[in-house]
Amino acid sequence: MSGFDGARVVVTGGTRGIGRAIAVAFARAGARLTVVHRTAGEPVRELGAELTALGAEHVLVRADLTTGDGARLLAETVRERFGGVDVLVNNVGVDGHAKFEDLAEAEWHRVMDHNATSAYLVTNALVGLVPDGGSVVNVGASVALRGRPLGVHYSASKAALVGFTRALAKELGGRGIRVNTVAPGVTETEPGAGLPPALASRLAGMTALGRLGRPEDVAGAVLYLAGETASYVTGATLEVDGGI
Repeated sequence: MSGFDGARVVVTGGTRGIGRAIAVAFARAGARLTVVHRTAGEPVRELGAELTALGAEHVLVRADLTTGDGARLLAETVRERFGGVDVLVNNVGVDGHAKFEDLAEAEWHRVMDHNATSAYLVTNALVGLVPDGGSVVNVGASVALRGRPLGVHYSASKAALVGFTRALAKELGGRGIRVNTVAPGVTETEPGAGLPPALASRLAGMTALGRLGRPEDVAGAVLYLAGETASYVTGATLEVDGGI
């Protein structure tokens, strides 16, 4: 991939799964990266080594983006290191499973804070650093448009991103800043981990393409929406779910 040579890109939640694939794809396309993580550990070190091997200028930032302080720390780091951000990818997110009648208030807030509030906090902190013609891509989920049993809070949090995207696109359109959402379906972020094999097989069989998604599938959609090929696409939600 090409077309992002020298572009200043921020990827939140960028050291695992989909976020990592997005960061690596931008690095291969020539971008300069700020990648945000919440927890230190081997995935952070591995990503740093891979970005270095790719020759990508980058900085890894540890911050809790469910808080205003964390978002402001990120903004200050971006300002000092790169002077601005051309592409912001809001990828922070968590999953959650609970019957609605058993859904605790704390669990509701945990999922909403990660999946929706973080996008507001980060975008609000960084929007002044985005030049005219920049791009914001939010990573949502296709269940936002269908709903998921045992996941009212998760579905609601991802649906919030759809409205956030549509409204913010209208506010920022005058500056030529495009705002879009990518909505992945079931994605196998770590092959062989997570879903039980029988369930994974059943879900794959429900898709038109006969397989689960891969992080690289989502990364490709993000780069499309962030790039010039999608210069007249804004306020959109692009489902990347294999036709489930």
